Amino acid sequence: MARSKKSRKVGQIGVRKDPDFKPSENRKSDSPRPKKHKGKPAGSRHNVEQKKVTGKKSAENKDPRHGSKKPVQLVKTAVTSTPAQKKKYATPAQELAALEADQRLTDLLDKLDDDKPLTREQQAYVDEKMARHRILCDLLGIVEDDDEDDDMDPFNDLDAINIDDFKH
Repeated sequence: MARSKKSRKVGQIGVRKDPDFKPSENRKSDSPRPKKHKGKPAGSRHNVEQKKVTGKKSAENKDPRHGSKKPVQLVKTAVTSTPAQKKKYATPAQELAALEADQRLTDLLDKLDDDKPLTREQQAYVDEKMARHRILCDLLGIVEDDDEDDDMDPFNDLDAINIDDFKH
C-alpha cells in the first residue's frame, strides 16, 4: 500500500452539524420539564428575607442572623451531683433478697474468695453491704451457719470408740 503524506490542513473531526437542526424538534415541546432546584438561592446572610407582618411585635424584631440569647457562663462552676436516692423496701425480707441478688456484691465477694485485691471503693461497698446484711439477718432472726458440715464429720465418732470395749 502506498504511503500518504501528512497534511498540515486540519480536517474535520466527527460529523458536521446541520445548521437547520434544533434539539427541541426531537423532544416534546408541549410539556417542558421544570428545573430541579438544588441548594439555597444566591445571596448572602446579609440579604434578609422580609417576612410578612402578623401583628406580633416579637416576630417583627426577630432576625435570623442573631444567635442564641441564652447566657454563657464564663467561669466553670463545680458540678454538684445529687446523691443517689436509696431504695426503700417495704419489708426487711425484700431488702435482704435484693442484697443477695446484688450482682456487683456477688462479683466482689467472689474476688475476695479468690484472694484478689479490691480497691478502697470496692472494699467500702462490700463492708457497707455486709454490715446491712448482718443487721437484716438479726432483724429476721436468721442465724448464720458457720460450716456445720465440719461438725458432722463421721470420722470424729471413730476416735470416741474404745477398742477394749469390744474385747471379751
